[in-house]
Amino acid sequence: MLRLIFSYSIFLFLLASCTPQKTAQTIIDQSITAHGGDAWQNKRITFDFRQFHLELQQQGGTFRYERTHTDSAGVVIREVLTNDSFARSLNNVPQTLDTAQIGKYSRAVNSVAYFVLLPFKLRDPAVIASYIGESTIGGQVYDKVQVRFKAEGGGKDHGDTFFYWFNQKTHTMDYLAYSEGGPRFRKAINPQTVGDIRFQDYINYKGDEKDTTSVGTYDKRYEAGQLPELSRIEQKNIRVTPL
Repeated sequence: MLRLIFSYSIFLFLLASCTPQKTAQTIIDQSITAHGGDAWQNKRITFDFRQFHLELQQQGGTFRYERTHTDSAGVVIREVLTNDSFARSLNNVPQTLDTAQIGKYSRAVNSVAYFVLLPFKLRDPAVIASYIGESTIGGQVYDKVQVRFKAEGGGKDHGDTFFYWFNQKTHTMDYLAYSEGGPRFRKAINPQTVGDIRFQDYINYKGDEKDTTSVGTYDKRYEAGQLPELSRIEQKNIRVTPL
């Protein structure tokens, strides 16, 4: 009898050892597949966000993001960010910018592109992802992943901390939170598929401006109704065409 129990214990141990362990990268890869896989590669994605019109292009590791809008004086402002350059023009006249201005404007363009291209951007080489565990939001079970960035390739904001919540059933990225620029928690709404890519709008919830260290608890604070709605993040007139 003892030998039978011992053998069964060994069997359970070996079974547990062979069970695939969840990793942040596996969860991210599953979500990327659920959101369209590589459908965003070699495509031109255009959309309107608030007063801006954006065009995003991605070919392998090369990207080009363009943002245009017309200000209150009727001046057309065009900004173009690539892997190694940033340019800004007013009515097609190139502007000379100092380092601070380049940083300010390029981060503004990149920020919009980054959120629209999630979860695909979580495959960037600068990403450091860690699996935190399970979380329940709205009666659904989620895998919670923390993301930081390497200094090299992570940009000026490489010290930021992000959290993402991936639905265990659908593998979609339904919630996210971030620490810098005003701590925020976002809930995905209005999913739509264009050109085989899943796009999402978001309800933007405000966190504690004086505490940038607790964003990892925003799932619990959201469930408790402690995060006030701040704004809506909506992309309109989305089009996807081959390059």
